[in-house]
Amino acid sequence: MSIRVAVIGVGYLGKNHARVLSEIEGVELVGVVDLDVERAEETAGRHGCRAFTDYREVLPLVDALSIVTPTVTHHGIALECLRAGKDLFIEKPITRTVEEAEELLSEAEGSGRLIQVGHIERFNPAVLCTEGIISAPRFIESERLSPFLGRGTDVDVTLDLMIHDIDIILSLCPSRIVEVRAVGARVLTEKLDVAKAWIETEDGTKALITASRISPERRRVLRVFQDDGYILADLQSREVLRHSRSPDGGVRKETIRTEEREPLKEELLEFAACVKNGRRPRVTAHEGMEALKVALEINRVINENEHREAG
Repeated sequence: MSIRVAVIGVGYLGKNHARVLSEIEGVELVGVVDLDVERAEETAGRHGCRAFTDYREVLPLVDALSIVTPTVTHHGIALECLRAGKDLFIEKPITRTVEEAEELLSEAEGSGRLIQVGHIERFNPAVLCTEGIISAPRFIESERLSPFLGRGTDVDVTLDLMIHDIDIILSLCPSRIVEVRAVGARVLTEKLDVAKAWIETEDGTKALITASRISPERRRVLRVFQDDGYILADLQSREVLRHSRSPDGGVRKETIRTEEREPLKEELLEFAACVKNGRRPRVTAHEGMEALKVALEINRVINENEHREAG
C-alpha cells in the first residue's frame, strides 16, 4: 500500500524533495504546493502530479506532507496539517521560536502524529561513520563555510547553517549544556552572516562551532577528539580520517571511504518508512527543538555582547 504525500514549497530545496519522493517505491507524490503558480505547475509537470497554490486544498488527498517553506511559515502550516491528521516532515529549523516548536510537539503527541525534522547531515555517510567510531568525545570542532548564495537570508546563519552542526554535536554528546559563549557579525544582510560559538557540557565535553555564509570557499568539516585519538570527517567528500595510537607509540592513520548515498534520499526514505510503520524518526520534533534552543541561545549571547559593546 502506497502512502500519499505532497510537498509544500517547491523552491530550490523543495524541488529536490519532490524529485526524491517521486522516486521512492511505495510513495505516491500526489501534488506540490507553491504560491508561485508557474513554479508549482512546472514541478508538477516534471513529476506527473497536481499543482496547488493553497496547501489546504491538498490536505484531504494525502497521508503526509513535506514542508519546505520559509521558516517563518513553518508553525502555522504545520499546526493546520497536524490538526488535519497528517504526518509531517519539516525542514530545519523546525520553527522560529521554541514556543512554536513546543506547540507543534504537543499537538503531534496529542494526536498521535509524526514529525520528522530535516537535519539532513544526520544522514551524511561521513557523519554516520563518525558516530560508529566515537566512544567518549572530549573536544569537537566543526566548520561550515559557504559562499554567499542569497538563500536562507530570512534567518541568521546560526539557524541557516550552524544548526546542522549543533544538531550533530547534540547527537554525539547528549550531556546538558552548561555554558555558551559566542561572537558574530552582520556583513551582507541584516541577519548574522558569520558566527562562532564555544559550548561546554555538564560532562566536560567542549565544542567550537564556526559558520559563515560569506566565505570565499565551501567547507564542511567535523573533528572529534577523544582519549584514543581523533577523527576528521569531511562532510563534502564524505571521507573519514581516523588517527589513533599505534602499539609503538606513534600515530596510526586510517582512511575510511564511506558508501556513496544521497543524504536527502536516505532522509526521505526514512520518513516514508516511519509514516508506514509508525517508527520513531532519527531526528524527531524534540531533537529539532533542542537544536533550535541552542541556536537561539547563541543568538542571544551574540546580541547581548553587541549591546554591551554599543553601550
